[in-house]
Amino acid sequence: MPVCVPIKDMRDTAKFSELVESTPGPITVTKNGYSKFVVMRSVDYDRMVQEQAKARLMERVVIAERERAAGLGRSAFEALSDLETKYSL
Repeated sequence: MPVCVPIKDMRDTAKFSELVESTPGPITVTKNGYSKFVVMRSVDYDRMVQEQAKARLMERVVIAERERAAGLGRSAFEALSDLETKYSL
């Protein structure tokens, strides 16, 4: 069940902090009945960021596999050799 609180409830910081810590998901803070921002525990935020990074990585792996299957890829040694030649390394 989503939790929404008016922005004035943030005045009691101890109570608001307890609410954030005890709520399993994000809390939507509203002002004049409209959503202003979302508050969540830092542990949950870190987990969300890691999941997004993992999803981006997996998306790139899928693209790389398609390119390899289509014969568009080349070995790391070939790519490194080309870079060394291009930049006179």
